[in-house]
Amino acid sequence: MMEGVASEAASLAGHLGLDNLCWIYDNNHITIEGNTNIAFTEDIAARFMGYGWNVLRVGDANDVDLIQHALELFKKTKGRPTFIILDSHIGYGSPHKQDTAEAHGEPLGDDEIKLTKRAYGWPEDAKFLVPDGVREHFAAGIGARGADVRKKWMELFAAYRAKFPALATEIEQMQKRELPAGWDKNLPVFPADPKGMAGREASGKVLNVLAQNIPWLIGGSADLGPSNKTALTFAGAGNFQPDNYGGKNLHYGIREHAMAATVNGLSLSKIRAFGATFFIFSDYAKPAIRLSALMELPAIYIFTHDAMGDGEDGPTHQPVEQLLTLRAIPGLVTLRPGDANEVVEAYRYMMQLRHQPAVLVLSRQPLPTLDRNKYASASGVACGAYVLADAPGANPEIILIATGSEVSLAVAAHEKLITEGIRSRVVSMPSWDIFENQPQAYRNSVLPPDITARVAIEQASTFGWERYVGTTGRIIGMKTFGASAPLKELQKKFGFEPDNVAAVAKDLLREK
Repeated sequence: MMEGVASEAASLAGHLGLDNLCWIYDNNHITIEGNTNIAFTEDIAARFMGYGWNVLRVGDANDVDLIQHALELFKKTKGRPTFIILDSHIGYGSPHKQDTAEAHGEPLGDDEIKLTKRAYGWPEDAKFLVPDGVREHFAAGIGARGADVRKKWMELFAAYRAKFPALATEIEQMQKRELPAGWDKNLPVFPADPKGMAGREASGKVLNVLAQNIPWLIGGSADLGPSNKTALTFAGAGNFQPDNYGGKNLHYGIREHAMAATVNGLSLSKIRAFGATFFIFSDYAKPAIRLSALMELPAIYIFTHDAMGDGEDGPTHQPVEQLLTLRAIPGLVTLRPGDANEVVEAYRYMMQLRHQPAVLVLSRQPLPTLDRNKYASASGVACGAYVLADAPGANPEIILIATGSEVSLAVAAHEKLITEGIRSRVVSMPSWDIFENQPQAYRNSVLPPDITARVAIEQASTFGWERYVGTTGRIIGMKTFGASAPLKELQKKFGFEPDNVAAVAKDLLREK
């Protein structure tokens, strides 16, 4: 109850009136450091009443009948969740330790184990003992009830299928984490445009197509829907509210941690869910994102305002280390697409994931939509990195690697270098994780080992790019926090301009 995420989640559940939700609070007054009164003296009951919950109290954790009564009241309560405060006492291995912090979580010693077994009349030296009658009791109770409930469920679902075959198929697809036929139909293809489109804008257009093709795709933003462009605006989408649980737009409020945790919960129920906020606020959601990866859930996180495009918002809102920290989470797919068509392909990749969460990192500002007749297809996103533009004869002497908003910057520098007779290659690398899982032969074809002149360009921490540029390459990135200024001034200050990229490339070749 001290954790902030508990407050976030409880507040949201109270607002939504989730009457099928019940929390049981083990009120044992103990933490690792001792009695809770050294740090926690608030009125929990009043707090949850303020959230709009039905609050019940069971004064003795050993009173099974009273617990059962409380649970029955929960089932009868409509329009609000239930909070049961269960007063209990931590059991200790030794009466001499009952009021000490050391007792919490400490296992029984050998002597105390024997004393406990003696009290129950069990053999004192037996290991992994299951007393006579336990198996039979289990089989006749939970085992029999479980088999009966399963049988009735299968019969109910068979009847449902006979009446609603299409919906029954959807339920099966959800359970298997499959996608419906035609799930990617009508995905947009964006024409070449030097003025381009912001990553967040392209994302919003794709989401509105996917959510119509995939009925169980729902989600929302932590109070930033208009900025994240995550609103589902097609007819019938609706808002998920106490009076409309059929709405597809969730409003999480300013609760990033609870939002990500809720996305996990929805994913566990086999709903395909997404949550969104500014990239800088991914730090608040990080514990739940980590659990997405740990639980192998196909959760989707959409983060906009990915770099210094935030400009005047200043360094507090300009991500620097966030990309690196997300890339470090095992099993998490992090994608930072470079133009509108890479956004489409990023979604195409993410939606097919069944056991991995994905993070989509998008720009606030417009990015040029590249001419795919001149440059490689954006389908290369599925490989994590691909050769976007190459030197004549595909014989480069230097490689420019970029992600996100810096991809168009690398392309502009490449065109400048080509006119000066310098053979450069541009590699768009939206996802380190996906690229690292490609066959070695493919990785070598994109980044030939014998071409050691390499420059990485990314508006984020430079840490980690050595794996791709080596110890002799160059990294144009962020070694400090950002600053508060217009975008163009920031790009100039930190070297994110075509002329600077070209100059760094030429300096590197001279040294080689």
